[in-house]
Amino acid sequence: MMPYVIDAEDLTIPSHLLPKDGRFGSGPSKVRAEQVASLAADAPTYLGTSHRQAPVRDIVSEIKAAMASLFSLPDGYEVLLGNGGTTTFWDAATFGLIDTRSEHLCFGEFSSKFAAATRAAPHLADPVIIESEPGSHPDVVVDDSVDTYALTHNETSTGVMAPIARPANGEGIVLVDATSGAGGLPVDASQFDCYYFAPQKSFASDAGLWLALCSPAALERVERIPASRWVPPSLDLKIALDNSRLNQTYNTPALATLHLLRSQVRWMLSNGGLEFTTGRCDRSADVLYGWAEASEFAQPFVEKRSMRSHVVGTIDFDQSIDALKVAGILRANGVVDTDPYRKLGRNQLRIALFPAIDAEDVAALCGCIDWIVEALGPSSHGGRTGARPQS
Repeated sequence: MMPYVIDAEDLTIPSHLLPKDGRFGSGPSKVRAEQVASLAADAPTYLGTSHRQAPVRDIVSEIKAAMASLFSLPDGYEVLLGNGGTTTFWDAATFGLIDTRSEHLCFGEFSSKFAAATRAAPHLADPVIIESEPGSHPDVVVDDSVDTYALTHNETSTGVMAPIARPANGEGIVLVDATSGAGGLPVDASQFDCYYFAPQKSFASDAGLWLALCSPAALERVERIPASRWVPPSLDLKIALDNSRLNQTYNTPALATLHLLRSQVRWMLSNGGLEFTTGRCDRSADVLYGWAEASEFAQPFVEKRSMRSHVVGTIDFDQSIDALKVAGILRANGVVDTDPYRKLGRNQLRIALFPAIDAEDVAALCGCIDWIVEALGPSSHGGRTGARPQS
């Protein structure tokens, strides 16, 4: 009997193979049902109320305390909040955290954007930029002309995670873009001065908010620098600090975002904090990369195991298989947002492994991919014969 090929548009993955939850997006990420239920329960007395009154300010206060606990912040560190997300924070940091010159480790789309912002700033000297090819990360080089080192904990576009450590003998402060790493990767707060992120990744909330965990050295700059240069009020970290100390933001935040964030960090802490969340991400990463290493048609994009992200996994496919077609079939079957990062231009899938995602669902996703590749037939897979009929 000759093998046959099933048209991709007709593929229906058997229901018993599907993950219980099919959301694998790298941001916005999966939001747990319990978070939504909690928001709905509080909505009549919370949504549509003033962000400068107790119901909202109490949530901001709890978020600040929860972040200090989750990250074991040393004495003197403070949690700042502001509107606009990480992209806005890059501009705020360009105005209010860098004295004269910064060094940037660039190894993907997002780690390069902060460097571009500082390069364009007329009040700063040209930054030192240390680059590596996508799929790897560079290391800090101590430079006496630099007063700020800009690191990235996890490069969301490529699935590379990097260690966070102060440069040996370096005098500058350390800023860490932790947008997709915070809450899912371990970190020692003594190794950074500003660890900033948005809540739409590991914290399973919506975008449009930034949080920054700041050391006394960073706070000194936040308070000092605006006195010496013009800063737009919406980007003024001193204004953000003053408002955060009052448990509010400078302008109106999205109340649903704050509530979802509070629910997620409560869940994290009640189950054991970072040890719990990083453990969940580790298990999911073991499943995904173990599957890819054993596969006949897929392999991890990041070659060095220590650099493979445990929050955003990138998996390359053999050229005989169209990864975008696989992602499209998954989406048609309710398994969504596995598409590769558009600007990377590789034949791959990008799969979120954030704490809210169950390792069992990652395993189910891998099984679905195997089923799709087999069902598409030998033309899609380097000579592999036969295709499984639809179930």
